[in-house]
Amino acid sequence: MKKLAILLTQKNLTIAVAESCTGGNLSAFLTNQSGASAYFDRGFITYSNQAKIDTLGVSAATLNNFGAVSEQTALEMSLGVIKNAKSDIAIAITGIAGPTGGTTQKPVGTVCFGFCIGKKCQTSTQHFQGSRSEIVQSSVDFAISFLQQQLL
Repeated sequence: MKKLAILLTQKNLTIAVAESCTGGNLSAFLTNQSGASAYFDRGFITYSNQAKIDTLGVSAATLNNFGAVSEQTALEMSLGVIKNAKSDIAIAITGIAGPTGGTTQKPVGTVCFGFCIGKKCQTSTQHFQGSRSEIVQSSVDFAISFLQQQLL
């Protein structure tokens, strides 16, 4: 985390996040460093579909057509963060942490990410293994690692 904090501070960047399956764990991780107020703006915990619609402007059509756990939803979540937080960087996480809720198309451990850095947005889907807490931790670790690589 210290490496990411240094990168954000050196580049004078701010970050805000939208979390579903991680339930605030990414926000907690980002703010665990002293001086986090220099780079961390806010976190949105949008666990329900209605929260994603109301808070981040995710389209009901996107949720109906692709589901809450989709790259399309993750992208709209990250765009909603940028719009509402006015941060330089947005990360959105939506997934199935388990142990229930998975399907054959989207098994437990399926996690979709949306990243917007400046005007460049991209998505990623990852498949993690383990318990609910391990999937949540793997999701946070992936988001941090991905962002660090993008900022180097």
